[in-house]
Amino acid sequence: MSLEYYNRIEVASRDEISTLQLKRLKHIVRHAYNNNNFWKNHMANADVHPDDIKSLQDLSKFPFMVKNDFRDNYPLKLLCVDRRDVVRLHGSSGTTGKPTIVAYTKNDIKMWSEAVARSLVIAGVTPDDIVQIAYGYGLFTGGMGAHYGAERLGSIVIPISGGMTSRQIQTIEEIKPNAMMVTPSYMVNIAEAMDKKGMDTRKTSIRVGIFGAEPWTNEMRSHIEERFDMDAVDIYGLSEVVGPGVAQESVESKDGLTIWEDLFYPEIIDPETGEVLPDGEQGELVITTLAKEAMPVIRYRTGDITRIIPGDVRSMRRIEKITARNDDMIILRGVNIYPSLLEEQIMKVPGLSSNYLIERYRMGAMDQLRIRVEPVDEEQDSSRMQRQLTYNIKSTIGASVDVIIEPLGVLPRSEGKAKRVVDLRRYN
Repeated sequence: MSLEYYNRIEVASRDEISTLQLKRLKHIVRHAYNNNNFWKNHMANADVHPDDIKSLQDLSKFPFMVKNDFRDNYPLKLLCVDRRDVVRLHGSSGTTGKPTIVAYTKNDIKMWSEAVARSLVIAGVTPDDIVQIAYGYGLFTGGMGAHYGAERLGSIVIPISGGMTSRQIQTIEEIKPNAMMVTPSYMVNIAEAMDKKGMDTRKTSIRVGIFGAEPWTNEMRSHIEERFDMDAVDIYGLSEVVGPGVAQESVESKDGLTIWEDLFYPEIIDPETGEVLPDGEQGELVITTLAKEAMPVIRYRTGDITRIIPGDVRSMRRIEKITARNDDMIILRGVNIYPSLLEEQIMKVPGLSSNYLIERYRMGAMDQLRIRVEPVDEEQDSSRMQRQLTYNIKSTIGASVDVIIEPLGVLPRSEGKAKRVVDLRRYN
C-alpha cells in the first residue's frame, strides 16, 4: 500500500460526499426496515417510512436509537441479515447492566478495517511501522478493531492486549514499536512503571500514540507527549456503532477528528430537546451508519458532547475532541461539572500526576465532591499542591470540593479504561 494512501472520497467535493451519503442513507434505512421488526415498528411508531428520505435533512424526521434498544433486544434481535452471514460478535462488558452485543458480516469487518487503516494513516503510521496494540482483545472492540486496521495498512502488529505491564515495557524495549494503540491512562501507568525501572521514557522508539476508549484532555496530551517525546493523537469510536475508527485526529494538526463521512453520518443535537443543531454548535453527537449490514444504527445517541467543524486538508468534516459525556456530568450544588474539567485543573498544578479519583458522597442532605490525587514523586510539597488545586477548581467552577493529596502508589492503576468517578452516596 502506498504511503499516499487516500481514498478518493477523502478529498472529494462536498457535493460528491453528500450525494454518496444520500444514496447510502436511503439504502440502509430501507435495509433496516425490510429486515428487522424492531426497525419496522420503530419507524411506524414515529409515523415515518424509508420513502420519506428525499434529502439528508429528512433524516431528522426519524426517531433516535439509544443504548437501551440494544439491551432490550439482546442478544441478536436487531440483526438485519441471516445469522449465517454473521462472522463475528462484539459487545460491552455488562458491568453497568445487561451487556450489549453487536454483530458483523464479512463486509462489516472489511469496512471497519478500512476505517481504522485510514485513521492510522492520518495519525502518521506507515506500512513500514511496528504497531503495539495494548487495547484489550475479546468482546471489547478496541483490540480487534485496531489489529485488523493495522494489518489492512500493512504494518507489523504486536497483539499484546491490555495489562502485563512488565511485558509491555519489555516489548517496547526489545522489539521497538513505532506506534502504540492504548488508553491514555494506561500509557501514563506504563510511564510510571518505566520510571521505577530507571528507564528513560523519552528514549523509546515510539513515534506516535493513538489513544482512545476514554475521554482525555489536551492537558493529558501534553503530559504524555512530554513524558515520551512522541505525538499523541485521538481516535474515536464506540462499540454500538462499529468500534474505533469512526473518526481520527491528524498528527499534523491535532485539532479535531476527521469523521469518515462516507461510512458514518453525524448530527449534533440539543441533548434536552433533540433538535438538530447547525455545524459549529456544541451538543450531543448522533451517528447513523451508512455501510453496516448486520446491525445498522440509525440516529444513535452516543451521549458524547462535541461539535462539528469544517474539514482541513480533507473535505470530510471533523468533530471536536470529545472530553465529556452526558452521563458523566456531575451536578454539585447547581453547578454542572464534567470530570474532564477537573482533570484540566489537576494537570495545571506542578507536581501532581494524572492519577486521580473523583468521589461523590453525601454529608447530611447535601451531595459533596472529593478529589484524591497523587504527586509525581514523594519530594513534592503536598500542602502547596492541595491549596493550589483547591483554589483552581473554586475559581473555575465556582464551587468548593475536597482535595486530598494521597501518598504515591495509593490509588488504583488502570490497565484499560480508567474509572475516574466513584459514587459513594449509596453507602452513606
